[in-house]
Amino acid sequence: MATSDLATASAVELAAMVRGKRASPVEVVEAVLARIAAWEPRLNAFVALDAERARDAARAAEAALARGEALGPLHGVPVTIKDVQAVEGLPTRRGSRLTDPAPAAADAPLVARLRAAGAIILGKTTSTEHGWTAVSHNPLTGATHNPWQHGVTSGGSSCGAAALAGAGCGPLHLGTDGAGSIRLPAHFCGAVGFKPTYGRVPYAPVPNNGAISHAGPITRSVADAALMFSVMAGPHPLDHTTLGERFAPEVPPGGLRGLRIAYSPDLGHARVDPEVAALVAGAVRALEGAGAVVEQVTPPWGPEGPALERDIWGTAFRPFLPKDAAAREATDPGLVACTEAYRDFTFMQGHAAQGRRFAYAAAVNTWFAESGFDLLATPSASVAAFPVGLQRPPHWEPHPWDWLVWAEFSYPFNLSHGPAVSLPCGRTEAGLPVGLQLAGPRLADSLVLRAAAGFLEAQPFQPSHATGGAAP
Repeated sequence: MATSDLATASAVELAAMVRGKRASPVEVVEAVLARIAAWEPRLNAFVALDAERARDAARAAEAALARGEALGPLHGVPVTIKDVQAVEGLPTRRGSRLTDPAPAAADAPLVARLRAAGAIILGKTTSTEHGWTAVSHNPLTGATHNPWQHGVTSGGSSCGAAALAGAGCGPLHLGTDGAGSIRLPAHFCGAVGFKPTYGRVPYAPVPNNGAISHAGPITRSVADAALMFSVMAGPHPLDHTTLGERFAPEVPPGGLRGLRIAYSPDLGHARVDPEVAALVAGAVRALEGAGAVVEQVTPPWGPEGPALERDIWGTAFRPFLPKDAAAREATDPGLVACTEAYRDFTFMQGHAAQGRRFAYAAAVNTWFAESGFDLLATPSASVAAFPVGLQRPPHWEPHPWDWLVWAEFSYPFNLSHGPAVSLPCGRTEAGLPVGLQLAGPRLADSLVLRAAAGFLEAQPFQPSHATGGAAP
């Protein structure tokens, strides 16, 4: 395989080639680093590109292969880590000027699992400040750009992860998701973004934000997402919320045939741009063509989401209210506006919002249990990618912080703890990707992955490197 092809190959392919000695870890890492070097000035996707340590790790992986040592499922496969999870020897800045620049003393649990499986850590990718927004800029590193069009957001808060995935710069990218931060940037960048059931993947330290933060893969294939997920999943003592089940590295068989899938174009309340709506409707027809039984619905819990989510979000980010003028000057103005909007939100109001959230989660999961539907299909977001520096597209009413208005489809499954995936399902006339979301009840991770693979088999999506998207 040519060096350029190694850079864009899937993790499944790379792992098999390394194991079969058809490609060396050194060749793989050098190919990916070369592609990153070509793309990174345009993307601005890294907080820290740890190229020399990655090369050292690749040489060590090659030596282990030569010695005939037992190999992990990701031996020699490159991976990036969103800069909200600790990587030993690198700072964890969380997109903020106000965080500690000292290097982390140890890997976060999911990073340690990736490394133990043989993955080679390339570095840390950009995040919005503390993950507060789903548009791709922060005060520390500036704007991360969409690989399909410079000057356009890559989404967030897993900004750099999705941009690199969409550009074909390596196969595996770790994201985190508190209201859509894996799925929304995947939607904008033409990638696969899988948010597992809450507790499947350890997240440590456990955030004190109402149990909304999930971790999961951003990739270009469902097979790669399943492989990465299988490595990271499982209980860990540093995360008391983690669940016991582990997963096979392969996508469960069966595809879409026989599945009952509900389809809601708006959840009963969401505004959706017509071009996005049309592409998602076409994707739903592909679900039917591949054997699913699809019925359009309006879930009764949908309209209850917007007011609840804003209260949950405002409560979660109140701790980041700037303490003085210097901190205010150093903080993302949108985050300042969000925290200011909830400055007077009382403890009792926040406590009541959590009670409403528990009832909402019960309503979502009960609806799945009683409706007979296996999954729910929706748009991943209401809009395609728009210019960097804005919280909303120019044709939507501006707001200093409320980006959630175009992301009403993603956060319900953070609140309910269910799995959900964004799958690229087409491109707008401007050439920007659009995502279809498939979501399920809590613990239905295998079914979501099975259906996701079935959809992309029925309606393949060509990534940027296969559609003339060569590095500038």
